[in-house]
Amino acid sequence: MSRHYDVAAVRSQFPVTERLLYLDSAHQTPLATSVREALLGFYREGHEMAGPKPVWLDRVEQVRARVAKLLNAAPDEIAFTKNTSEGMNIAANALPLTAGDNVLLVEGDHPNNAYAFLNLRRKGVEVRFVPMTGETAQAEMFAPHIDARTRAISLSHVTFHAGHRFDIDGIGALCAERRLYFVIDAMQSTGVIPLNVRASGASLIGSGCHKGLLVPQGLGILYCRQGLDELQPAYLAMSSLAHPPGDYIARADNMALKAGAGRFEIGNFNLPDIHALDASLTLIESVGSSAIEAHLYDLGDRLIERIDHLGIRLIGPRDRANRSPHIYVLDLPAEEWADYLASRQVRVSPERDGIRVSFGLFNMAEDVDRFAQVLAERGTLPARAGAAA
Repeated sequence: MSRHYDVAAVRSQFPVTERLLYLDSAHQTPLATSVREALLGFYREGHEMAGPKPVWLDRVEQVRARVAKLLNAAPDEIAFTKNTSEGMNIAANALPLTAGDNVLLVEGDHPNNAYAFLNLRRKGVEVRFVPMTGETAQAEMFAPHIDARTRAISLSHVTFHAGHRFDIDGIGALCAERRLYFVIDAMQSTGVIPLNVRASGASLIGSGCHKGLLVPQGLGILYCRQGLDELQPAYLAMSSLAHPPGDYIARADNMALKAGAGRFEIGNFNLPDIHALDASLTLIESVGSSAIEAHLYDLGDRLIERIDHLGIRLIGPRDRANRSPHIYVLDLPAEEWADYLASRQVRVSPERDGIRVSFGLFNMAEDVDRFAQVLAERGTLPARAGAAA
C-alpha cells in the first residue's frame, strides 16, 4: 500500500510487473497500457485514413499546452525535440557565447551535457568543471569559479549516477544575480519531481520523455524562457519561422523567427510519441507529481533501511533534501551482481559505482522487500560491500 495514491491501480497499467521486478526506470520506463493504446490509435488513423495531419498537428498543440502546465510554463515556451542531448546542444549553441567566455559545469555530471559545451571550445569558449564539495550542488559551490567572462551554468537537476538532487532554485537565484544563463538537464526529474520552471529561474531546460514521462525513446521537450530573444537557433527550417511561406518558396527577406521556443523546432514532429505523451500525461495527472514524488521517497526510505540491515553501503546522499526520490546506487560490483540479478528476473542498471536501483510510479513496498530478499539469498556479500555509511 501507499499513503499517497492507489499504486495497485497504477501498477495494473504496467504488465511488465507481472514478469519482472522492474527497478530500472532511470534507464527506461516500461510501456503503460494506456500509452500503448494511444500509439495504436495513432497508427490505426494513419492506416485507415492515410494520416489526418491537420488533426494530428492540432493535437501537438494540445499536448504542448499540457507539458507547459506540468512545468508551470507558457505553451510558447515549449519546443519538441528528439531527446535530452539534442536539447542540451540546442541550448549550448543558442547562447550568445564568444571566444574567451566560460561556462561552469559540475564535474562528473552527465557526459552529454558536457559534450554539448565542450564542442564550443572550437569557438574559443572555455568549459570549467566545478568539483562537488558535498552531497549536492549549491550556489556557493559555483560562486568562487565565476569571473567577468562567465556566461552560464549548466547542470542536471538530478544526477543519473547516484541520484544527487541539485539545488536548482538556489543556483538559479545566483545566475539571476550575476546575470548568467542557466541551463538544466531535467531528464531524471520530469514526471518524477514537480518542476516549476518559474521558481528555478532557468533560461533553458531540456529533457527526454522516455523515463519519468513514460514515453518510448525518440521524443524530448525543451523549455526556453520568454524574453530571451537573443538566443538563436543553430539550424533553421520553415517550422522555425514566424511566417512560414505559404507557397513553400524561401525568401531572404522572410527570416523572422518565432518569438517562443518554437524557433528551435526543425521539420516534422515525432507524432506517434506525442500521442503517447498525451496518454502518459493523463496518467501522471491522475496521480499527481507531488504524490509520485512522495511515494518514491517512501520506497527509497524503505530500501535504505533494508540495505542497512544487509550491510550494503548506499552510494550518494541519504538525506531526502539532497537525494532524488527514485535513484539509489548500491555499493555492489556490477560484474559480480548484474548476471545474478538478471537470473532472478530483477531489472536494474550497472552504474559507475555499483548497481543502480530506480523506482517508477508503479513500484510498491513489496518490490523493495522482494529485492532485499533476492540480495540476501545470494549468500556472502562481496568484500567491497561494507557497513552502511
